[in-house]
Amino acid sequence: MERTLAIIKPDALAGGHAGKIIDRIISEGFAIRAMKLVRLTRRETEGFYAVHNERPFFGELTEFMSSAPCIPLVLERADAVAKWREVIGATNPAEAAEGTIRKQFATSMGENAVHGSDSSENGIKEGRYFFSESEIVAGGADVTEA
Repeated sequence: MERTLAIIKPDALAGGHAGKIIDRIISEGFAIRAMKLVRLTRRETEGFYAVHNERPFFGELTEFMSSAPCIPLVLERADAVAKWREVIGATNPAEAAEGTIRKQFATSMGENAVHGSDSSENGIKEGRYFFSESEIVAGGADVTEA
């Protein structure tokens, strides 16, 4: 089993799409191992996206992600990273495949509804940014089975 980090971003939360996205996560066979509603500070957002600090979109991205609440989730399943990236679609919603989350709910490249880790290593690292090991439920009773 592999873990990845997903974030339901402020635009999707404000648009009332969080429940639909969580339903989609469950229907795609992911186990939700951790989930919480947070309001990130600008400093926390800059820390999370530090890998992009030299990119021209960094300021806009960190401002957006700290502008309103979001929902980070640790997801688990076989091939979690690749499967989640398939489910969410291309960063640019205009290029996202039909049926993907970004095609359904994103409004722009900057406000693209969800985040997905780009590798297994980053999935673990990013998950630890938001959750301690004691907050990540391993095996046993799944949130998806409740």
